[in-house]
Amino acid sequence: MFPSLEIVAHCWQYAHMLAYQLSSIVNHPPTKLRLTVTVFYAESDNLTAELLTFIASHEVPNVTWNWQSLSEQHLFRRGIGRNMAALASEADWVWMTDCDIVLHAGCLDSLAERLEGRNDILVYPRQDRTTPMLNATSQLLKDGQQLQLLEIDTNDFTLRTRDRARGEYQIIHGDVARAVGYCGGLPIYQTPAEHWCKCYEDRAFRWLVGTQGTPLDIEGVYQIRHVDKGRYRKGSAWSSIRSKIRRLQE
Repeated sequence: MFPSLEIVAHCWQYAHMLAYQLSSIVNHPPTKLRLTVTVFYAESDNLTAELLTFIASHEVPNVTWNWQSLSEQHLFRRGIGRNMAALASEADWVWMTDCDIVLHAGCLDSLAERLEGRNDILVYPRQDRTTPMLNATSQLLKDGQQLQLLEIDTNDFTLRTRDRARGEYQIIHGDVARAVGYCGGLPIYQTPAEHWCKCYEDRAFRWLVGTQGTPLDIEGVYQIRHVDKGRYRKGSAWSSIRSKIRRLQE
């Protein structure tokens, strides 16, 4: 029997990014594992709700769509949804990820092969491929606003090596996820908020389970990097500061 994997993402005003992730699963479905795709979102985010309805109209072999609506306040604290998903998952492995990760050709099947027989607490892709830091005028981001299946041009991405299981690349053994949840005992990461909170809980999770993760050679992992963060209020001081920081980092 195929192993099972649950992918867990949160989306708040990131439909143009999530569109690429979900499209990649439709375009390049797994043949060697059973996949559940869980997305936490808020009904008030109309573009994301419309995207999820569109994607759910596609029946994909070995894939189950699982949309989970939360209040904005619960969605804004990513650790809440991650903890819910970890405790409830029935999968062999649970991949906590972000909306800007694209699972391209060979990704899911190569992951299934690498996971066979493993009992690690936490694993992650040794390498991925990323875009430069894109601004809002990028054609890739503009295309993501269209309600359609999308495809990336892999020539636009550059190879990068990862040194730990960061927030978007935390692939947790299912037994561990069900036993410890995801920072469920840390109130700061389980308290609803009035705005999207910067995500630091991945560091706390790695500390709790006592490992930075084991790197695996997984094919077809891509990330779309972008300057403008739709999760923060447009025009706010924090949004401006975050954009400037990302430009400096680039």
